[in-house]
Amino acid sequence: MSLFGRSPADGDRLEVAGAAVTLRVNRRARRVSLRLDRTRREIVATAPSPRRLSEAAAFARERAGWIAERMAELPAATPVHPGMTLLVFGEPVRLELGTGRARWIPGDDGQPARITAMGEGEGYARAVILILKRRALAVLGERTEIYAAMLGADAPKVSVADAKGRWGSCRPGLRGGAAAIRYSWRLALAPFEVADYVAAHECAHLLELNHGPRFWAHVRALVGDAKPHRAWLRAEGARLHAFGR
Repeated sequence: MSLFGRSPADGDRLEVAGAAVTLRVNRRARRVSLRLDRTRREIVATAPSPRRLSEAAAFARERAGWIAERMAELPAATPVHPGMTLLVFGEPVRLELGTGRARWIPGDDGQPARITAMGEGEGYARAVILILKRRALAVLGERTEIYAAMLGADAPKVSVADAKGRWGSCRPGLRGGAAAIRYSWRLALAPFEVADYVAAHECAHLLELNHGPRFWAHVRALVGDAKPHRAWLRAEGARLHAFGR
């Protein structure tokens, strides 16, 4: 009998060696395979067709040792606590206990900016992350407005979320409405230049809903060579997603 009590389906999840394994169908795949999704901190077991998902699940269980090794390579989760110093858009920010509502206090006289919040454990972490989300929205919203204007596009609506698969996404305006761009708030933990590249990337989609030559020409006109920023996100993205876990 199947582990699921039925035939497995695309998107089903199982646990192997303490890790989450997600089953996926990719009709372009030639064989069953496993890969580590560093951003989602999970293993993806891919099958070329739905009927081979059982084979993919079995293959994942057979490779429990490999899965354990790959998961051990991920950055350790980073709990949020008073006294730690973060880099927010590349600038140091100290976390402190405070009274009242959580707030961002700009730095002065050579002292770093601070985030003060009440509580402890998960409650403290939620309060700090709320401030980081607001900071991400303010900075990325401003950069989006600037780049949209440089491209001659209408300013889109901007929001932030805890997206796992993308650093940003652009939805075109429908029926005359405004386009919308959504960013991962975790870009606040990246260097400013990297987050700025993502803003330029998404704004280029306001003109080109693809990744063709004209799209990349717009990106280069805004921020120059994108390769270093893309490489940084590939190398450090898992660390950003480990924050607050």
